[in-house]
Amino acid sequence: MKEKLIAPCGMNCGVCVSYLAMKNNLNKHGFKKVYCKGCLPRGKNCLHMGNQCEVLGKGLVRFCYECKDFPCKRLKALDKRYCTKYHMSMIENLRAIKEHGIENFLRKEEEKWRCPDCGNMICCHNGLCLNCKIDRLRQNKKYRWGEE
Repeated sequence: MKEKLIAPCGMNCGVCVSYLAMKNNLNKHGFKKVYCKGCLPRGKNCLHMGNQCEVLGKGLVRFCYECKDFPCKRLKALDKRYCTKYHMSMIENLRAIKEHGIENFLRKEEEKWRCPDCGNMICCHNGLCLNCKIDRLRQNKKYRWGEE
């Protein structure tokens, strides 16, 4: 996992469905997914927050925890949605980076999201490995965590 795949808001772009779809070239397998290289590689300070936050929009901080308003109302709302639907917390990610450093965070993310079957990354948006569980996704293109 690469540091540039951690967005300022704490999103791990390396486990995002749009990034993993690109990495696994899902459209070649008959899907119609929007591909994304991640916020920072695309030149975006943060896809989720960059247009709504002047500090991020101007690139004044690398991570939201560096802001005096951390965690702000917008980040709390985004975090609540991701905790509820996607089994991840941007605020927890940011606190872990602040307390233990980016290298430690990246190692833990590798462990947390690694597919036990093939070793690739599991998608935070649906809980599937888009490398070895592509058949399950093909059966239910809107698959979400734990659906059978």
